[in-house]
Amino acid sequence: VWPALQALIAFTALRAAAVWTAEVTASQTATRIKTALRERLLAHILALGPAYTRGERAGELLAALGYFVMPFDAVPDFMVGIGFTANFFGTSYTQLYVNNNGNVTFDAPLSTFTPFPLLNTGRVIIAPFFADVDTRSAGNPVTYGTGTYGGRNAFGVNWVGVDYYNSSRLHTNRNSFQLILVDRSDIGAGDFDFLFNYDLIQWETGQASGGDSNGRGGNCARVGWSNGSTASFELAGSAVCGSFLDSGNPAVTADPSTALILNSLNSTEPGRYVFHVRNGSVQPPTGVPEPATLALLGLGLFGLSALRRRAA
Repeated sequence: VWPALQALIAFTALRAAAVWTAEVTASQTATRIKTALRERLLAHILALGPAYTRGERAGELLAALGYFVMPFDAVPDFMVGIGFTANFFGTSYTQLYVNNNGNVTFDAPLSTFTPFPLLNTGRVIIAPFFADVDTRSAGNPVTYGTGTYGGRNAFGVNWVGVDYYNSSRLHTNRNSFQLILVDRSDIGAGDFDFLFNYDLIQWETGQASGGDSNGRGGNCARVGWSNGSTASFELAGSAVCGSFLDSGNPAVTADPSTALILNSLNSTEPGRYVFHVRNGSVQPPTGVPEPATLALLGLGLFGLSALRRRAA
C-alpha cells in the first residue's frame, strides 16, 4: 500500500507542477504579446503626429490605448531614466520625475495640482500643461518611456485623453498633449531639445483649483519651463482662462493667438512647440522650423496615474 501511496503523491505533485508551469508560461506569453501590441500601437499613434490625430479622430486607436496601457494609482516618487544625459542650467541629468499634473521635474517630485508661476515652483521643471490631471475614474492614464526621435535617443510622456479633477465618467472634456526630450549630443555634450505637442485642449483646470464641473475657470493651466530659481518661460496665455482651449463643452471659440493647437514655436507644424537647450541654456526662438519628417518611433510606455493628496 505504501509504495502505491508514494506513487500517487508523486504523480499528484508532478501534475500540480506541470499545471503551474503551464499557467506561468501562458501568463508570461500573454504579457509579452500585450506589451508588444501596446508598444506598436503607441509608436503608430506618435508617428502620425498631432496634425493627423487632429484631422482624423482616432477613436479606435485611443480606445485600444486605454486597454493596452495598465493604470497604477501612485505618486511618482521615484526617478525614471531618460536614456541620455541632459544638461539643464549647468546640471547634468540622466533621470527625472514624471508628475501626473502635466509636467516633469529633474530635482524632486512635484505633487502640486493647482498651477502657479513656474519660477516659484522651486523645482527644475518642464511643463507642457501644468494643471490638475486626474485619471482615476475617467480618461486614459499618463504614459511614459524611452525611444528614438529622428534616429536620436528620446524620452516621451503622453497625456492622451486625460480627465481633470474630480475625475468622473460624466465629464465630456478631455485633453491630449505630449512631451518629448531628444538627445542632441551630436551638437554638444549634454545638449538636448524638448517638444510640446498638442492635439486637443478642452479643459484648463480642476475643481480643487477653482474650476467648474467642466474644467473651466479658476486657477488655469500654465505652459513652459523653469530652473526653479533664476530663469523661466511661460507661453502667452498661461494662467489666462480660456486662452489655450480649442473646443469642448460648453463650446468655445479658439483664440487664434493663444490656442495651443493653432500655434507653434520653432516649427511649421501647428500644435508643436520646440525648445533647444545648448550648453545648459534654453535658446531663444530661431525661426528655423524643426524638420517635419522626424517621427517618434518605438516608444515603450508604462501606465501612471496620480494618488490624490488633498487637504481636508
